[in-house]
Amino acid sequence: QVQLVESGGGLVQAGGSLRLSCAASRTIGSINAMGWHRQAPGKQRELVAAITPGGATNYADSVKGRFTISRDNAKNTMYLQLNSLTPEDTAVYYCSADRSFGAVVRGEAYYWGQGTQVTVSS
Repeated sequence: QVQLVESGGGLVQAGGSLRLSCAASRTIGSINAMGWHRQAPGKQRELVAAITPGGATNYADSVKGRFTISRDNAKNTMYLQLNSLTPEDTAVYYCSADRSFGAVVRGEAYYWGQGTQVTVSS
């Protein structure tokens, strides 16, 4: 079993930055992909970004050029750097992990964290 714990969320003004972390409970080397999704009130959960063990990435169009996903397999941790935040980025951000990169991208990953709230004020 893998447990995922997100941290780093909070309240930030528009234009500001945050760095989210997702710590895995055991080595993530055997997990093919990890990703970040978000869900805003009244909206469906959507992909933010995903990353393979080798570092290949996939971003939602809405965050390209502003957010950066990365991972440190030695620390069993994945990160999401959020820059140039807007109120539209307000959501609960969830990390996920699965052997299938496609499953992570589709939001069908087997492992999920509990989420961390990101609130961007205007």
